[in-house]
Amino acid sequence: MMLKALKELWQYRELVYNLVLRDLKVRYKNSLLGVLWSWLNPLLMMLVFTFVFNVMQRSPMRDFHIFVLSGLLPWNFFSAAVMGGLFSVTGNSHLIKKVYFPREILPISTVLSGLVNFIISLPVLFLLALISGVPLSAWVLLLPLPILVQTCFTIGFVFFLSTLEVFYRDTHMVMDVGILAWFFLTPIWYSVQQVAERATLLGVQFSPRRLLFWLNPMASIINTYQDLVYYGQLTTWDFLARTAITAVIVLVLGYAFFLRFRGRFGEEL
Repeated sequence: MMLKALKELWQYRELVYNLVLRDLKVRYKNSLLGVLWSWLNPLLMMLVFTFVFNVMQRSPMRDFHIFVLSGLLPWNFFSAAVMGGLFSVTGNSHLIKKVYFPREILPISTVLSGLVNFIISLPVLFLLALISGVPLSAWVLLLPLPILVQTCFTIGFVFFLSTLEVFYRDTHMVMDVGILAWFFLTPIWYSVQQVAERATLLGVQFSPRRLLFWLNPMASIINTYQDLVYYGQLTTWDFLARTAITAVIVLVLGYAFFLRFRGRFGEEL
């Protein structure tokens, strides 16, 4: 199933390229600064978080702005790809009704355009780290691994959401709240070590830190970025492997879900 999908993706690679290019052009259409916003947006958000949590609350973390940015950039990629990919089918109903092509290209191209935007923004992180005196270790060379894992997970998740949006148009309203809650439940502006190891809720003891990693794949992915860039250390292989397996499972299930209902897209749009 996945091999067939990859073969079709390669066969229609020119269409994928054009859709990615179109998404990038639309993103910065009529924008004075254009693609520079891929750098300015995370920098401005980083300044806000640094002011609130490092100036007003005096975070003990050294070079807090680099810590935040190393988590914020991949999160921005994820949230933009999810919220954009959610409309990838419904927003292209004119194409679906007129032209034949593998429908899965639509959510995939949306995620890939977010990936391109993310990669464009990475040099800002590296440059700011060097200016701030944060040494970049050789482990930074392993960044393609979490990027690949995150891309697989995001595509799989978008397969689910874009399908649901075709049949239930309030899916995006639920995700507006869901993505905000997800943001706060992901260690972007706080470290994993700050999450309580033990807690009690309604008389039941549990480990919030363990739940964070087991139930939130983005927590594991963001933590990997921060390990490689900010801490200059390698995330344990078993930890990264579990996250990768989760991403592949989400990708396969999401694709199967998309295939199951794509034949009805035309009549619903």
